[in-house]
Amino acid sequence: MAVLGQAGTVRADFVDVRPSDDARRVAEWAFDHRDAQGRPVAVVDKKNARIYVFGADGRLRGTTPVLLGLARGDKSAPGIGEMAGGYIPAGLRTTPAGRFDSEPGHNARGESIVWVDYDAAFAIHRLRPAPAVEHRPERLSSDTPDDNRISQGCVIVPGGFFDQVVATTLGRERGVVYVLPEAEDVSPSLKVAGNP
Repeated sequence: MAVLGQAGTVRADFVDVRPSDDARRVAEWAFDHRDAQGRPVAVVDKKNARIYVFGADGRLRGTTPVLLGLARGDKSAPGIGEMAGGYIPAGLRTTPAGRFDSEPGHNARGESIVWVDYDAAFAIHRLRPAPAVEHRPERLSSDTPDDNRISQGCVIVPGGFFDQVVATTLGRERGVVYVLPEAEDVSPSLKVAGNP
């Protein structure tokens, strides 16, 4: 059931999950101000390497640890989307912060993903096979977010979470993804990151 605020506004309902203060503030702002315009919402908390996915009704559908870009920073390098599929220098592998209109889609291999910023080749996708030396499954299951930096910039989630939560919410319709900055203070509207 949706949690309603004043004048029938849908409210963010974290159910029994305790998010960071920043993640809670941005999710509540998104629904209180109708910023998502009745669409599903995801909040990516980079400091804690975690994603929260909400249905359009404001109810949390799920949360999980994520893998993020290898490099710290809140902006994508100019032209980064043109490098996708090839070599991206380690220092440019950031997960950009900001507010993004997402849409379901497929990558070049035909795999289902959620495009967060198509031009920057920035997406949410399932954990894929990678060189064993990267220890991606172990990084996802560790108790600390300190070792969750390994991707080329995308937000990577466990396969089961992608199938059961991401694909059934953001994977069916356009949504809004809020990626919290790590180097700047969090503004609820996330305009600080320079993204639309």
